Amino acid sequence: METIEKSVEVLNDLIEINNDRIAGFEHAGKDLGEGDADLKAIFEKFSSDSRKNVEELTAAVNQIGGDAEAGHSASGTIHRAWLDVKATFTGHDRKSVLAECERGEDAIKKAYKDALTPENGLSTENERIIARQQEGVIAAHDQIKFLRDRQV
Repeated sequence: METIEKSVEVLNDLIEINNDRIAGFEHAGKDLGEGDADLKAIFEKFSSDSRKNVEELTAAVNQIGGDAEAGHSASGTIHRAWLDVKATFTGHDRKSVLAECERGEDAIKKAYKDALTPENGLSTENERIIARQQEGVIAAHDQIKFLRDRQV
């Protein structure tokens, strides 16, 4: 049996980190140059995936009678500010942008793993939603890592 408060907290944490991910990829896309349309398209796809995740997670929160988060996490906001400072000194080359994106993907991967721990007492349906979204998050992480490793 799922406890409503804990379930709402877990789902809201995932909403926030997906919102962070959307903002992070939008930020990264702006840091890239004109010749980086390939990465910009990938970042837009991952942002779109996270928007869908947020919609689905919001519906899950509403279904159990909770109030869904609409904002970002404090750590995500701090990370984006750090990216601005770091870019001032290191530039906006593909490898640097991809390395920072991978750090963000590491964080969302961990959030999904943590959400699926049995102690959270999620319903089978919410576990299914999170596990399916987690598959996409892992695939995105692996793609970002692959692209980063290909840079010289």
